[in-house]
Amino acid sequence: MEDCKREAKHIFLAKFKEGVTEEQIEECIKRLISLVDLFPSLKAFNWGKEMGIANFHQGFTHVFESTFESAEGLAGFMSHPHHHDYANFLLPQLEKFVAFDFQPTKVQP
Repeated sequence: MEDCKREAKHIFLAKFKEGVTEEQIEECIKRLISLVDLFPSLKAFNWGKEMGIANFHQGFTHVFESTFESAEGLAGFMSHPHHHDYANFLLPQLEKFVAFDFQPTKVQP
């Protein structure tokens, strides 16, 4: 049960459907950012576009990374009606996505 109290991360990779405009993508990002302040357990949120340096992205174009105080906080976010509403808005615009939740293991140098 101790793991529930450790920091948890949620990584979401997205590939938007052909024909989805940059304005529509910006609206998706704007709506996701608007959720951040609704969840006190959300410690950090970052997003970015794939840079193409390694070229192993498999068509995914955007990444969203959220850090929560605990696995319980992440579970609360995932089950919250605001998150469900957002998912119902976002998912029809995606060709594919990957979501990955994990608790980081710190590496000591």
